[in-house]
Amino acid sequence: MADAALVRSLGRAAGEMRPVTLTPGVMKNADGSCLAEFGDTRVLCSATIEQGVPAWRKGTHAGWVTAEYAMLPAATSRRTPREYRGRKGRSMEIERLIGRSLRAVTRLDRLGEVTITLDCDVIQADGGTRTASVTGAWVALHGALWTLVERGQLPRLPLTGQVAAVSAGFVDGRALLDLDYPEDSRAEVDLNLVCTGDGRIVEVQGTGERSTLDRSQLDELLDLGQAGIAHLVELQSAATGYRR
Repeated sequence: MADAALVRSLGRAAGEMRPVTLTPGVMKNADGSCLAEFGDTRVLCSATIEQGVPAWRKGTHAGWVTAEYAMLPAATSRRTPREYRGRKGRSMEIERLIGRSLRAVTRLDRLGEVTITLDCDVIQADGGTRTASVTGAWVALHGALWTLVERGQLPRLPLTGQVAAVSAGFVDGRALLDLDYPEDSRAEVDLNLVCTGDGRIVEVQGTGERSTLDRSQLDELLDLGQAGIAHLVELQSAATGYRR
């Protein structure tokens, strides 16, 4: 294998993430917000609190957490047409992932009949937009829940912990953490991992793009991913002051 094939963006090692920044409180009108930056990928995450829940949850005395995801037209090198209801295939799959991930660490039964919507808007895409969305959305959710505590609507944060996500994959035969777009576009195997702050797996999305993988290779990617998520959880704690 040529040495040039081993060079990663920013000269990173195989198990090294891009620089990650989580900046909370970036939107005046949102109940919680976060700008999540994974290298050149930037996602603006906002949380909005609304009274009431979907019709199918009325009368349960439990809340709901949901998400919407979109990529702005100029987020990629070539303009991406806006998506509209009825033709949101990829975006719908990602927003469902974000919603599932956040609900995994939220005590909906302690929220009351309130809906919190997380809007994740990609303003610049260079790989890993869904993982940046999950990670930043937790920070925004924390901000919204803290708003409810400050208003006296909740006695404490209805969180069981943190949740974050990261990508990993095999590129040119090597297991790599946190793929940027050039790596993701030529990966033989691509995997997205969502875990709680204590390392429990919420979701694994893995695809053999150009080859298959065996169990030992899957374990290698999971180990890489969980190490990356541990780093992201530390950054979330630093951004919010949250400690379980």
